[in-house]
Amino acid sequence: MTKADLVNEIAVKTGLDKVMVQETIESFFKVVKNSVASGNNIYLRGFGTFEVKKRAPKVARNIRSNTSILVAEHYIPKFKPSKEFVDKVKNARKEQ
Repeated sequence: MTKADLVNEIAVKTGLDKVMVQETIESFFKVVKNSVASGNNIYLRGFGTFEVKKRAPKVARNIRSNTSILVAEHYIPKFKPSKEFVDKVKNARKEQ
C-alpha cells in the first residue's frame, strides 16, 4: 500500500476530503520524524513504538579493497509493533 492508497482509504472511511487527510498524514510523519530525530520516543498504544536505538562503534570490512573501516557510534530509528498489532498480523495470516 502506498501513501496515496492510504489517503484514499482513510478519506473513504471517514468521509473527509482527500487533501485534508493527506495534510494530516504528512503532519503526522513530520512530527514523528522530528521527535525521533531529537531523541524522543513515541508510544502509540495498540499500534507500536517509534524509538531511537544506539548502535555501538564497530569495525567493518571494505571487501573491495580488503581494508578495515571503523564505523563510529550512531543512532538509528526503530519501530517496534505492539503485541496487539503482532497478534492481528499472525491471525490474519493463519486465516488465509
